Amino acid sequence: MRFPSKEIVENLRKKYPVGTRVELIFMDDIQAPAVGTKGTVRGVDDIGSIMVFWDNGSSLSLAYGVDSCRRILDESDD
Repeated sequence: MRFPSKEIVENLRKKYPVGTRVELIFMDDIQAPAVGTKGTVRGVDDIGSIMVFWDNGSSLSLAYGVDSCRRILDESDD
């Protein structure tokens, strides 16, 4: 596994600050929430994983370079 640079991690932290709402697009994990599940960002760790508290109660993180989500700028966009 290749880890992202410090610059990439900082950019992720700017794009996904604590409290940002996201929607799951893809997660390569057998225990992943369903595609479309929404959640709230708890932070970005030092290896670029986006830590999310999913609305279904899960707290699996999105792995940098593997999983994907989109920001929800306004809940009315759903």
